Amino acid sequence: MEQLTELTSKFADTALKAIEDVSEELYEISIKINENPELAYEEKFAHKLLVDYLQEKGFKVTPSAFGLKTAFVAEFQSKAGRGRVVSFNSEYDALPEVGHACGHNLIAISGVGAVIGLKAVLEKFNIEGTVKLFGTPAEEKDNGKIDLIEAGAYEGVDVSLMVHPSPGNGGFVPFLAVQPVDVEYFGKAAHASATPHKGINALDAILLAFNNIGLLRQQIRPTDRIHGIITNGGQAPNIIPEHTAGTFLVRGKTIKDLQALQPRVHKCFEAAAEATGAKAKITWKKAVYDVNINEPLATRYEYYLSKKFGITFPSREDQGNVFSASTDQGNVTHLIPGFHPIYNIRSSIPVVNHQREFASACKTKTAHEETIKATSGMTLVGLDFLIDEEFAKKVKESFAKSKL
Repeated sequence: MEQLTELTSKFADTALKAIEDVSEELYEISIKINENPELAYEEKFAHKLLVDYLQEKGFKVTPSAFGLKTAFVAEFQSKAGRGRVVSFNSEYDALPEVGHACGHNLIAISGVGAVIGLKAVLEKFNIEGTVKLFGTPAEEKDNGKIDLIEAGAYEGVDVSLMVHPSPGNGGFVPFLAVQPVDVEYFGKAAHASATPHKGINALDAILLAFNNIGLLRQQIRPTDRIHGIITNGGQAPNIIPEHTAGTFLVRGKTIKDLQALQPRVHKCFEAAAEATGAKAKITWKKAVYDVNINEPLATRYEYYLSKKFGITFPSREDQGNVFSASTDQGNVTHLIPGFHPIYNIRSSIPVVNHQREFASACKTKTAHEETIKATSGMTLVGLDFLIDEEFAKKVKESFAKSKL
């Protein structure tokens, strides 16, 4: 890895100092978001909190952007010219029941910190460049970044960066492709004791669907995942259920793997209807792509975290063997170069994402300090992309090859 020149060291120092100067303010924002969890597309409190703060910091902010009430975009362009456009994503929706158990309060402030850091450099040194922060609602459900993509939010953007809290560190941890599917079965009601033979049992259908999928699992890739819940299991135990419903998530290591698995799962649902005489309504939602990790970006991120903060990373091979969750950032990284590293919040007790205990851990000062480190590393990667022509070229070339 090349050494920083005297000038680029000044750039980096300026960016990191700007982040450190607002660290306590960001911590307060993080706590407020964590303590006021809001579900997908309902993030009114977090939206206003972030929009107001970014406006105070001198950004041009568009609230309720791209036709989404709780999305926003904040932008700062250097007086020297537009230059390359580096973007970041802030997420701030919570999970049902368990709140911010995926640490979106931390993701929210990481994006804010990054654009503040780069804005300081662009202002002080008057170099070309533009920074954007997208407020992206509904990551946990309905995948708001897909809506933003379809609305043209990322047009003219050169790179997209974000980080994610977790129990570990890694710039190359894979995120799986996923496609949600809603399934309903329609039967015929009857008295469950007196005339069960006159009914068509929709509950039997959805139970068979689960059994079919359970048997299918033996014949799928070890990196594939299928999981779901019953959202309506019937109306009363003495009535043959005439309507049942479930929602499922089907995952593959890559979008191609997912596309190969999807029709096989579909047949499991259809077969359950055929066997019971029920009618099936199967509704596939928009697919979330795997994260297309840009090698130069991820390598540079791990370099800065290691060099400046002494953080160690598993080998790329070991990271590749971690089969993780999914994120709509994957769709963005198939559109433009990007990454989605994970960083360790160093909880005092063993926790994993989507636990109540993880939500509590994301309020700690330690988690905040680790977020500032990850934000700093991500910011320096964005800075390099802005000022280093050769690095930017490598990023774009790597992305082009990944699309072949």
